[in-house]
Amino acid sequence: MASRARSLFAAAAVVAAVALGGGVAGADPAVAAPGPSDVPLPGAATDLPGADDPSCIPSPRHPDPVVLVHGTWSNARATWSTLAPELQAQGYCVFALNYGQPALLEPDNLLRLWGGADIRDSAKQLATFVDAVRERTGAAKVDIVGHSQGGTMARQYLKFEGGADLLDPTRNKVDTLVTLGATNHGTTYNEKQLLGKVAELFGLPVQDAAAVAVGPSAVQQMVGSPFLDVLNAGGDTAPGITYTVVASRDDTVSTPPENTFLQAGPGATVSNLWVQDTCPGARVDHTGLTSKPAAVALVLRGLDPSSVVDPATACSDPE
Repeated sequence: MASRARSLFAAAAVVAAVALGGGVAGADPAVAAPGPSDVPLPGAATDLPGADDPSCIPSPRHPDPVVLVHGTWSNARATWSTLAPELQAQGYCVFALNYGQPALLEPDNLLRLWGGADIRDSAKQLATFVDAVRERTGAAKVDIVGHSQGGTMARQYLKFEGGADLLDPTRNKVDTLVTLGATNHGTTYNEKQLLGKVAELFGLPVQDAAAVAVGPSAVQQMVGSPFLDVLNAGGDTAPGITYTVVASRDDTVSTPPENTFLQAGPGATVSNLWVQDTCPGARVDHTGLTSKPAAVALVLRGLDPSSVVDPATACSDPE
């Protein structure tokens, strides 16, 4: 029975990954030997238009490079194909990484999906990537835009992997964090978590099977998980960071959607935003938070408060 449950869960996970828009992402194709100035950053998504330009120098208007962090079972190209070119056109230096695949001999995440690994390990990958971006560009700080797990994982990086300095916020490596449908306070996966708990009452090891098939990150993002208890203990925010938290009432993956909102602690600034407050007619699902004009406009405003949201443009794509 247990082996059959694992097989069924693995098959369902593949379908879910496709439904989330990420597909089943394998390792990046081999890159030809680059020249000295074109050496890709560790984990960089080298196939994403608008990102990882080795010649980009941050401008006085946008001095912080933007690091894009995808979510569970997705990858940078699938997630950021709209936002990365838009940010580049706005004059930002944009960088994106693929993260969260296990080492070949590790027992979890047999399908080797991006974003499937333990979130704590992925945060270490983000730390390495941010340091490489800062070194390449000469910037003291970066801004981060994280979708789904990407926002939650970025908070893990801030709290535990050196992204924020709790004793001296002037030494923070991050200035602004924009999250899109992040699982900050857990998700019920549109009540699928409840179904999993019922199955476990009948002896089906759903959570163990999930970790084996697609990695532990999905389970870590469930409402009430030990991982989230530790992440959120002592408050949601770090001093010196500006947070913009974007949610959509149409989100059926990060549920309930208001679980994404953060409460500002000392020295932090938080803006919790519904897409529909800017565009009442907008229909924006979980993946649409990375591409729909209404959501993109809020990202731009989160990165640069002087950015004006034009409802005629932002709300032009309500479907």
